[in-house]
Amino acid sequence: MGILSVKGNKVIFQKRNELAVIEPWGIDCLRFRASPNARITDENWSLIPQPEVECSAAAGDDKAVIVNGKISAEVFSSGKVVYYKDGKELLAERSEMAFNTKYRDYRSLGGDNHRVTVIFEAYGNEHFYGLGQEQNDCFDLKGSTSELIHRNTKSSVPFIYSSRGYGFIWNNPSIGRCELTNNHTLWTANSTKQVDYVIIAGDTPAEIMSKYAGLTGHAPSFPRWASGFWQSKLRYEDQEELLEVAREYKRRGIPLSAIVIDYFHWTEQGEWKLDPKYWPDPEGMCRELDEMEIKPVISIWPTINPNSENYKYMDERNMLLRTERGQYGIFDFYGLQTYIDPTNPETTEYVWSRIYQNYYKVGIKNYWLDEAEPEIIPVHFDNIRFYIGNGEEVGLLYPYYYSKLFYDGLKKAGEEEIISLVRAAWIGSQRFGALVWSGDIPSTFESLRMSVKTGLNMAMSGIPWWCSDIGGFWGADIESEYFRELIVRWFQFGVFCPVMRIHGARKRTANQMERHPGIKERSGGGNEIWSFGEKVYSILKELVDLRERLRPYIHKYMDIASETGAPIMRPMFFNYPEDEICYKLGDQYMFGDDILFAPIVYQGQTSRSVYLPSGTWIDVNSRKEYAGGRFVEIHAELDKFIAFVKKGSSCIDLF
Repeated sequence: MGILSVKGNKVIFQKRNELAVIEPWGIDCLRFRASPNARITDENWSLIPQPEVECSAAAGDDKAVIVNGKISAEVFSSGKVVYYKDGKELLAERSEMAFNTKYRDYRSLGGDNHRVTVIFEAYGNEHFYGLGQEQNDCFDLKGSTSELIHRNTKSSVPFIYSSRGYGFIWNNPSIGRCELTNNHTLWTANSTKQVDYVIIAGDTPAEIMSKYAGLTGHAPSFPRWASGFWQSKLRYEDQEELLEVAREYKRRGIPLSAIVIDYFHWTEQGEWKLDPKYWPDPEGMCRELDEMEIKPVISIWPTINPNSENYKYMDERNMLLRTERGQYGIFDFYGLQTYIDPTNPETTEYVWSRIYQNYYKVGIKNYWLDEAEPEIIPVHFDNIRFYIGNGEEVGLLYPYYYSKLFYDGLKKAGEEEIISLVRAAWIGSQRFGALVWSGDIPSTFESLRMSVKTGLNMAMSGIPWWCSDIGGFWGADIESEYFRELIVRWFQFGVFCPVMRIHGARKRTANQMERHPGIKERSGGGNEIWSFGEKVYSILKELVDLRERLRPYIHKYMDIASETGAPIMRPMFFNYPEDEICYKLGDQYMFGDDILFAPIVYQGQTSRSVYLPSGTWIDVNSRKEYAGGRFVEIHAELDKFIAFVKKGSSCIDLF
């Protein structure tokens, strides 16, 4: 049995080979840390230090109790911890040892690092959401497992919202595992110095997400230009091609907020500058785009190799990710590459100086941070050395520091409206203006269906700025009827996402012109809204116009997201937490408080069932009113989508 004591507002548990501390960390929150190292480190990772709050703590021989507002915990002399909200059990640790002799498992890796596992009881009526994004068909994560690692199409944000009335932050950037199964809830960090997690108590999803934002950071003010339509493709090979597309949107009277310059516009990976052969006058290009009120967004890759003019300078100063064993190459793409190390302050200063000189000063001030995981092959993070530690221990932090590099640089340059499109995220990425997208997903209806659930779970991970590649990224034949149906249904979904951005590597068409024979990464097929036939074009144009009308509504809720942490794209239970049906609805959602959107995500489908929660709802197409608290069957041909507006809301006039 262990020894229990109180020091200030902390409960301390000690026994041979373990020291544990539980303390308040913000209002209605408790932070638990434990280590076999006989000491607790003060490393917060991305957690924001919290002001002291009033709480009570007391210890006896067999049990200690700590109370912080709505949340309390009992710590027993066995080491077991049980959490309560207003006296009702929220979460209890579980021992899988005989006689309940051990509640946390540590396996030494040498030095101060251990592989740690914490197990909690499973509850039959519990629903889980969050954990970042992953291409699967899971909405409610109960019954699922997830490796905690970043890959293309997968971002691990180790936070979950529980329908039992708590949020749980696994405050550990180690590669690891989460099991939300029917027999237990399990968290593992493969390499760490201590267990570290925070539990947040609240009465509603909105309350918990607000407190979570207070612990990890609020998104900044959403840029006013970014709520419109973004045009992108793989890729515009030169300056004139990009300007021709921007001019054509203008000529057709189609509102366009941004146009994207994709990868291999550069002279070499790791040089971060436009190739003057194809981009001879970037300042003139930016001036013309500005006159059309279109923002240029440019792709940044953190890859670098010995052919780069920056490689030797950065390599000799340990500004790059390094291997613990073997040579520098950790990603093979047009030769072996390594990556910049944004966890090193010298790296951030140097890389930003290159970005500022080569992009910012010519007028390109918005960035697409690709390869943000980073993508390494094989995926052996234990072989990667970061400035702040071994990759197995700190690998999940890469996208956080990657986004921070650009946010800090732009703030230093005087920018106030900052947004960076980024392929991965971690806890707190939202505070650096990270617009996360779902990665290189296929152009299929299955992928569209999964994307709805992905976006909703990302929203419940504290990342309110999210989008997908409208149409999917790879495998699309723009002349096929399959894709032409898919692009319409995905476009409809895109209208009701935080950001509306089309992108993809479309298959080239038979007679497509070669602009620059032999160029690296030549352009794919057309991806402008007039590229898919006249019938589709007329539908997509109307949808862009609708998005334009929705922009004031979108900004209202993006401002709310920045202030409170409540996402604009939110699961049904976010607004209706007392309605048990809403916890099962991963194929429809609320877009703000007043719009309910139900995407069509199956090929050939023209009707579907929609659940309307309590209240009166107006079909935006027929203007028919429906009483809530029931399912209704709604029809929508390809040129229509299914959405409802809450009766009494003026936004019905936008449709």
